[in-house]
Amino acid sequence: MKAQEIMGTVNQNGQLSLDEPLMVNTSSRVKVIVLFLEPDINDEDDESKKLVLESLQTSLQQVTHGKTRPVSELWDGIDAK
Repeated sequence: MKAQEIMGTVNQNGQLSLDEPLMVNTSSRVKVIVLFLEPDINDEDDESKKLVLESLQTSLQQVTHGKTRPVSELWDGIDAK
């Protein structure tokens, strides 16, 4: 038995539509196992990753343009109690 992993969408009628064609040489019967994604969880994760990536890109641009400060200055004005 061979396996391929591919994403797809199930419509309101329960029909499966694959995002890409399967890579097969001949027609044959297949066994389909459907794993449903949790959309709310994935959307949050994707948004969090996007925000982190944007922040890292901004920081890298600042470093590239010499917009840095010594670590010792970061503590100025902070009173640890």
